[in-house]
Amino acid sequence: LDLLPSLSDPSLSLYLVIKSNQASCSSNSNPLDSLSIDQSYIIIIMSNVVTLTHEASGSVAQVNLFGATVTSFVAQGEEHLFLSPLAKLDGSKAIRGGIPLVFPIFGPSKGDSTMPQHGFARCNYWKHVETKSVGDLATVGVFELLYSRDVTAGCGENNPWHKETATQDGTDVKLTYEVRVEAAELTTTLTIENVGSSSFDFQALQHTYLQVQDSSVVQIQGLGGYAITDKVSGDSGHVQSYEEPVTIAGKEVDAVYVHPDDHPTLHATVAPTRVRVEAAGQVNDQVAPVSCVVWNPAAEKAAAMSDFANDGYKTMVCVEPGLLGHQALLKPGNKASLSQSLLIHHD
Repeated sequence: LDLLPSLSDPSLSLYLVIKSNQASCSSNSNPLDSLSIDQSYIIIIMSNVVTLTHEASGSVAQVNLFGATVTSFVAQGEEHLFLSPLAKLDGSKAIRGGIPLVFPIFGPSKGDSTMPQHGFARCNYWKHVETKSVGDLATVGVFELLYSRDVTAGCGENNPWHKETATQDGTDVKLTYEVRVEAAELTTTLTIENVGSSSFDFQALQHTYLQVQDSSVVQIQGLGGYAITDKVSGDSGHVQSYEEPVTIAGKEVDAVYVHPDDHPTLHATVAPTRVRVEAAGQVNDQVAPVSCVVWNPAAEKAAAMSDFANDGYKTMVCVEPGLLGHQALLKPGNKASLSQSLLIHHD
């Protein structure tokens, strides 16, 4: 079994060694990525990472089953998502980078609830349902998290999602996540389906970390008219100018941009990158306006995070579309969705 030490990769969750004199091996779906034969042993490598390749263009996305977190999107020869080099990929905590999924709360829990910040979607293992091709246009991966079956962490107590409370009240949800890779576009759609017998409220957000060369010169256009809640200064009530972009400029930025009533979809460009962020939402078959969070921790906050390099803030900015309130309760049998597209334009 000399091969085993060389297989100690944090993205591989299980090594099952079966003694056998004969073996054949074939598999087309994760998490069973490969079977390799070493004399009288079959080594089955179980991987937490699903790779989605658009064969016609070579664009590739990687999805870690912990949180169904998209950790990489390479298109036109360039990585467009930021992943901290210190990110934990072993399931011990939410992955720092890529596109973590936030549900059913955004931010810290309120009142007596002990649910961890940003909820349970990003800190449980999801099921890989299928990978399919849409002709030459796209490759699509589908992932699923059923609360009553799959969620073992991140619920806390004193809230409707506490396991005992949810069982008593008939609260259950199925999250389906579709990751679609095209030549110059990554579309990620989170669908929230109430499969229980009681209604619930929720927040949902795609916590997208974008890779940039220098965050101090980043300019985000498209948030004009959005009401600003500045979580650093505590100020609220200001409205973003249509003429001025949102900037980082070396300072800590943590702000929620609440959609104008006449602007339910998000269209934001992130200069000088080649990325445009578009997002739309629905609840109960009705349009649900999408807000946006912009975040960069700057030097002091970066140094305080164990899974974030001290200078990591210099090469990232988070532009995070979300359904952050004011949407209707999700009734039994009804669905909500939040879709984000990262569109890569040519220089």
